Amino acid sequence: MSLITLLFFFSILPLSNSTPLKLKPNPLPILPLPTSQQLQWQLGSMSMFLHFGPNTFTNSEWGTGKANPSVFNPTHFNATQWVQIAKDSGFSRVILTAKHHDGFCLWPSDYTDYSVKSSPWRNGTGDVVAELASAAADAGIGLGLYLSPWDRHDGSYGKTLEYNEFYLSQMTELLTKYGEIKEVWLDGAKGEGEKDMAYFFDTWFSLIHQHQPGAVIFSDAGPDVRWIGDEAGFAGSTCWSLFNRTNAKIGDTDPLYSQEGDRFGEDWVPAECDVSIRPGWFWHALESPKPAVKLLDIYYNSVGRNCLFLLNVPPNSSGLISEQDIKVLEEFRKLKNSIFSNNLARKAVVKSSSVRGGQDLQFGPKNVLEEGLDRYWAPEENQKEWELFLEFKDSVSFNVLEVREPIQMGQRVASFHLEVVNIRSGNWERVVNGTTVGHKRLIKFPKVKSRSLKFVVDKARTDPLISYLGIYIDNLSRNTSKTIITRTLQEQQQIHDS
Repeated sequence: MSLITLLFFFSILPLSNSTPLKLKPNPLPILPLPTSQQLQWQLGSMSMFLHFGPNTFTNSEWGTGKANPSVFNPTHFNATQWVQIAKDSGFSRVILTAKHHDGFCLWPSDYTDYSVKSSPWRNGTGDVVAELASAAADAGIGLGLYLSPWDRHDGSYGKTLEYNEFYLSQMTELLTKYGEIKEVWLDGAKGEGEKDMAYFFDTWFSLIHQHQPGAVIFSDAGPDVRWIGDEAGFAGSTCWSLFNRTNAKIGDTDPLYSQEGDRFGEDWVPAECDVSIRPGWFWHALESPKPAVKLLDIYYNSVGRNCLFLLNVPPNSSGLISEQDIKVLEEFRKLKNSIFSNNLARKAVVKSSSVRGGQDLQFGPKNVLEEGLDRYWAPEENQKEWELFLEFKDSVSFNVLEVREPIQMGQRVASFHLEVVNIRSGNWERVVNGTTVGHKRLIKFPKVKSRSLKFVVDKARTDPLISYLGIYIDNLSRNTSKTIITRTLQEQQQIHDS
């Protein structure tokens, strides 16, 4: 027998009698599902809004559209400063008011003279959008733009066909001249008694997706991202990314429906929580920023309720973010990091009531201690109990629970609770209840101490999947939710009345 024949013979022999492990397929995703753009948006967690324009110089919130362009002259304008502060503070993108309701354009539009080209800033050659786009690209964070549908300056406003053509022409400028745009922000704001006209939203949305397929579109009703329904930054304690767009209308959507979403919704339209660091949306010399502890509380009730936190930080009349605001943002970052940088659950032994296919490496409970969506705990199919157990060597004290779902597989959990073993009695005791989870759920509660924890999914749309579980100690924030939301809503009402 030749050497070649021998080699062939041995190559076809099995190396052992063992059969290779056959992996269990991943669970079937449950519709609706996020697009890649929506998924990237949600993973960003926080965005920074930048309200800037003539209102910054005239001490206004809703400009009349009659301010002379000469008022716009930010002598120390520095878009790089804005972007660096956003990045250092943990924000994944910045969104600029390229045109607010006054109609003044922060780029040299070819369709109006009411823009930076008619101002003394940069001798009429400046372009705020271009400088911000360049700074954002250099820093590696996303850029979003707000083009107000309501225009109080342009004479075509009120003439439906003519104004829609004008608006789309300006939108096309913004989407084709400044690189990649990650978010286009729209709303239904319009003053009482304003000229009646129709906005061709569906045409706008189609054009935006055509020019910037990687962008998400925000409005009261989506199509990609929805408004939470208030300007306090608070989501509902139940918050589904599921939504029925047919039940929503820009400028006229039930706030409660926006807050909670729809367990039976057929569309994936996650919520964005917008709030300003100051009482107003534009900078005003006599206003002061909210303290960092309030921002932390808003974080719990926005990001911690399956939403994105959109914080407005308005540049001042010199063209810089104010030192007061910078200090608050630094404190907010430190507060947040001091709490969430240490997941106490990583010290525990994690077990579960069952594992899909019995395959611990693929779907086991240890996956919940790893960051990322690609690995998660999946229970065995058709079970009545869905439980994760954490057992510690020594007792741990904590007062914050974090839970995440792998949302690329759909949103599943409808209710859950956490139990601990009472150190004295040895009995299981319920600590806290929750409803939806989604991308991230954070719940604060009175401090408890135990060696044994049990996370239980009570109800779900289908077999639940958990990608992350965390417990933390928060000695820094306080229970200010009701105070903050009441005060913020009062502030917003005063702004709209002014």
